Formats: sequence, C-alpha cells, structure tokens
Amino acid sequence: HEHHEHHEQSRHGHEHKDHNLSAAYFHVLADTLTSVLAILALFAGRYFGWLWMDALMGIVGAVIISKWALGLIKQTSTVLLDKTQAPASVAALKHIIEQDLDIKVEDLHLWTLSEGHNAAIVSLRSYSGHYHNKGEYYQKLVALHLPKVSHITIEMN
Repeated sequence: HEHHEHHEQSRHGHEHKDHNLSAAYFHVLADTLTSVLAILALFAGRYFGWLWMDALMGIVGAVIISKWALGLIKQTSTVLLDKTQAPASVAALKHIIEQDLDIKVEDLHLWTLSEGHNAAIVSLRSYSGHYHNKGEYYQKLVALHLPKVSHITIEMN
C-alpha cells in the first residue's frame, strides 16, 4: 500500500526526492562521463600526440565527481546524522507543552526521516502522576505545531 500511495502522491505533485535513486543515477552518469573522457584522451594521445590529455581528462573527471559527491553529502547529511530540524520550532513547542504546570518536557527530538517525512519523540514527566489520556492530547498538540511531522511518539512518565 505504501508503494501505491507514493505513486498517488507523485501524480498529484507531492513527490519526494529519493536520494538513493538519485545517487545511483548520477553514479552511472559519472561512470559514463569518465569513460567518454578517457576514450577522448586516448584518441587525442594517439592521433595528435597529446599525451597530456589523459591527465587533464582525469582531473576534469575528478572535479565533476567531487562536485556531485559534495552536493549529495549536503542533501543527505541531515538525514544521516539525525540532525534536529527547526530548533526554534522545537523550543516553541516545548514552551507550549510546559504551559501545563504538571508537565515537564524531558526530551523532545525532531529529525528528518526522508524528504518531507519528519519524526518527533517527546518524553514527558507528570509531577502529579495524572497523565492518563494525556498522550493523545500531546500527540495532537505536536502535530498541530509541527505540521510536517508524520511520525510522533509520546512517552509519558
């Protein structure tokens, strides 16, 4: 069902970038490009005596691949390193939750799972111990204040 839903989203303009597919695509393009450059360098060396073309094409290929690799690192590093997204939003949400004087936010972690899919884990402590049925309330509160979060876990202690 998830696979079908993804295609439904793609048809409606809500497509999410698949970094793995993009990396594989550019990897194949980079391999093709470096092969073409190597063949051009070999022909230039053989027919024109330009032996330096092999080294030059190697440098050109390295620059192109490095530029692609740095772009990929920039795009994926926040996901790979579980970087907390939107620290100002997290701080504001913590302040809103703690308006209930019985509740203390012990941990609130927000991170990107994939493009357009974020997750939040919120660990709350109730001073009075009356936290029954509050989990659903706080789940809705988090969803309201962090609308791009698709996975919310509330832990009540």
